[in-house]
Formats: sequence, structure tokens, C-alpha cells
Amino acid sequence: MEENNLSYSEAFQELKSIVDELENEEIEIDNLTEKVKRASFLYRFLRDRLRATEEEIRKVLEEEEPF
Repeated sequence: MEENNLSYSEAFQELKSIVDELENEEIEIDNLTEKVKRASFLYRFLRDRLRATEEEIRKVLEEEEPF
């Protein structure tokens, strides 16, 4: 999946899948490092997207406040 076209929903589902695999000990040791790196990337992507959305919403609400 291309990083430029990654949606919040897709990233969340992929991260959830990796977490499930980790919790169920389904990841081969040979793939563990790559899965953890991917999970870390997805976590940062989701966090940054949430922060950006929060900032946009705050700006919209500030514009709507009466003077």
C-alpha cells in the first residue's frame, strides 16, 4: 500500500491487525522487526493525522465564535 494514499481508516485497521498478530503470537521471529517498524510508522501516522484534524477543528470553531 502506498503511503501517500493511506487513509486513517486503512492505517487504523492495519495497526489493529498487527497488534492482534502480536497479542496472539502469530508473527514469525523473522518478521517481527519489520512488523514493529510498520506498527511504529502507523502509530505516528495516526497520531499526526489526529493532531492535524484537531487543529483544523479548533480553527473552524474559533472562526465561528462571535466577536
